[in-house]
Amino acid sequence: MTVKIPAEVISCDNFIRGEWVKGEAGSHDIISPYNGKKIGRVTVPSAAQVQSALKLADEAQIEWGKTPLKERTRVMFAFRDILIRDLNEMAHLKASESGKTFDEGKAGLMKGIEVLEYALSLQNIDMGGKLEVSRGVSCEYRRTALGVIANITPFNFPAMVPMWTIPIALTLGNAYVWKPSDKTPLTSIRIANALKEAGLPAGLLTVLHGNAETVNAIIDSPIVKAVGFVGSTKVAKLVYQRATALGKRALCMGGAKNHIVLLPDANPELAGIGIADSFTGCAGQRCMAASVLLAVGDVDKHIEKIVERAKAMQLGNNMGAIITKTQKDFLVEAIGRAESHGAKILLDGRLAKAPTGMDEGNWLGPTVLDGVKLGTEAHAVELFGPIISIIRCKDLTEAISIQNTSEYGNACSVFTNSGAMAERVSKEAKAGMIGINVGVPVPREPFSFGGVAASKFGHGDITGEHSLDFWSDVKKITVKWEKQNDNNWMS
Repeated sequence: MTVKIPAEVISCDNFIRGEWVKGEAGSHDIISPYNGKKIGRVTVPSAAQVQSALKLADEAQIEWGKTPLKERTRVMFAFRDILIRDLNEMAHLKASESGKTFDEGKAGLMKGIEVLEYALSLQNIDMGGKLEVSRGVSCEYRRTALGVIANITPFNFPAMVPMWTIPIALTLGNAYVWKPSDKTPLTSIRIANALKEAGLPAGLLTVLHGNAETVNAIIDSPIVKAVGFVGSTKVAKLVYQRATALGKRALCMGGAKNHIVLLPDANPELAGIGIADSFTGCAGQRCMAASVLLAVGDVDKHIEKIVERAKAMQLGNNMGAIITKTQKDFLVEAIGRAESHGAKILLDGRLAKAPTGMDEGNWLGPTVLDGVKLGTEAHAVELFGPIISIIRCKDLTEAISIQNTSEYGNACSVFTNSGAMAERVSKEAKAGMIGINVGVPVPREPFSFGGVAASKFGHGDITGEHSLDFWSDVKKITVKWEKQNDNNWMS
């Protein structure tokens, strides 16, 4: 389906205490990657507005934290119904500002709804616990909200990434402060309005726009107890260091340079589709995209299938645009540098033509680089575009060694028909998420999302069961009502 780009400029303000409030610190335009035209204008809050918003969120959270879990969950049920009702409209909007295709926009929302459905189950699965630990003595734990928490989200998934945390954090009883990407803030309007319609009390969701100044003001506030972040490794590390230096919890997801190991016994059709779709999906602008293909032995027939599949991608139809002209220019130059470093271009995305009527958009076709040398930019740097670098390996040992020398550790996949080889990669690859004949190994809920090494700063994962302990505290209660005759050290 063709993405419907807004015909009129959308005003995007800050959501404070259940109302849209114009920021006092300036504004900037939102440009669609599809056609280079202005589709929105966002206003940025002043430092005073940020602090006022955080104080209002803190006040609202007190009553919300006392509200029974089952009652909080009812709001989330209504929220889900609204998201399903407005699914197509929201998919068009998020695609038009992020460069995704309609189907990718819709899929991201559905993944967010999957996390929401996990949050809906908390009323039945996260029931605390109580045991008699000694005669006349019992111990119990209860989960309690932290208070006000904050999340800073990236441009590439303007709905899915915030939906990783919004449902769980709110259901646990927190107030949620959201700083969307300054490139893709328009989706936040629909999500905030949906939660308001669902009956979320005013003040429990706050949306504040801007850049580093807004982020730093949020992190530095003593009101904010925990910080989540998804974005580049450079910024993830800065956010983590700033938050933890203030004694706050922080879980910051960084970049990636995901490797796929391709073995000669792999199914050529399955590998061709899985690998091509991995590096071309979302125009390569996702932290789970394939970036390096470790080609073990004679796999030329498999590579031919990958190139064939990627070559068939149609810009504007089943492949989206690059977020900004600056990023597109960087990718074009990176392809040229890879060629100068000795890589052979099997498929050149620089030659791809823009969709009809969208020449001003940021378009780049799939690019396949063969014979990439270790240590070059194409091998080691996260390019964040539809480019895959092929490194030829003599055996699986060499392939795993290359994977494990990467500074990142988000994902690693292997394509093979050998269970033994697949198990070896699963055990030896240093990555938080492993795929076997799966090009994008994103776990389904309740299995949680998270990498290792420079792909994550902090402990635990951002979704699933592991996220519960990050967004809440566990209170332990020990009870004794009367003296027992047989005293021991426990009683």
